[in-house]
Amino acid sequence: MKPRSLLSQSPTSLKLTTGCETLDECLRGGFPCDSLTEIVAESGCGKTQLCLQLSLCAQLPISNGGLDGSALYLHSEFPFPFRRLHQLSRSFHVSNPSIYADHNDNPCDHVFVQNVHSVDHLFDVMPKIESFVTNSKTRLPLKLIVLDSVAALFRSEFENTPSDLRKRASCFFKISGKLKQLANKFGLAVVITNQVTDYVESSDGLSGLRIGNLRCLYSSGRRVVPALGLAWANCVNSRVFISRSDDIVCQERRDDDDESGSSLVSGRARRRLDIVFSPHLPPSSCEFMITRDGICGVR
Repeated sequence: MKPRSLLSQSPTSLKLTTGCETLDECLRGGFPCDSLTEIVAESGCGKTQLCLQLSLCAQLPISNGGLDGSALYLHSEFPFPFRRLHQLSRSFHVSNPSIYADHNDNPCDHVFVQNVHSVDHLFDVMPKIESFVTNSKTRLPLKLIVLDSVAALFRSEFENTPSDLRKRASCFFKISGKLKQLANKFGLAVVITNQVTDYVESSDGLSGLRIGNLRCLYSSGRRVVPALGLAWANCVNSRVFISRSDDIVCQERRDDDDESGSSLVSGRARRRLDIVFSPHLPPSSCEFMITRDGICGVR
């Protein structure tokens, strides 16, 4: 990749809506194209939920905040949640019937899933992505790449030795470099999920090194840090952090099976999204919960 003058770049790029007004307000419209955005969170916070929702929202027309395109979902956390994708797809289809009215297809037809079980496997797959983007004859062109998650690929392949850490950092830059190249060449949005580890203070102080807007990250009452360290943090353009608290949000809904029309009250865990760092976003945060139909903002 050659250096380019910032003045020669387009001042604005398309953004992909999350399908939730509250999150879109926090993100100033959604996740940007021509860029790598990382979602950091512990297990169970909603990283995959958000990525599945983005994969469907990419199919929306540009006028509605979508990219008028399909999604490639690179999945390293097994098994892939096909059942949840179909559940979200049905709700998405009901909300946006005009997209599929003249075509014999459904939202799941435009989400392409590729399992990735190792770093070497990812390197084998990545050259094929460009060919897929260029030669694909699908109705909707590829506009979103999701890698869920990058940390899983490095979980057991490298030892904690200086030589392996150098090799690992080299892999980081190769992966991010190729994804940025694809994003810039084809105007794609690239979203990568990452896990967290418990904060353990080290003698060199690097484990507590502040990166971005937040001095400390907390989730489920524990102090955590993003996995893969400082080397990987330098590979992404933007980082958002999703945390989970013990607070319960009560939601009232009607029981469709009850002829009396009575309502049920269900409790859902409260999640919070924070902007950790981004070249185009100020520090901000919002709260949301996960429902049957997807992510829903909490005011």
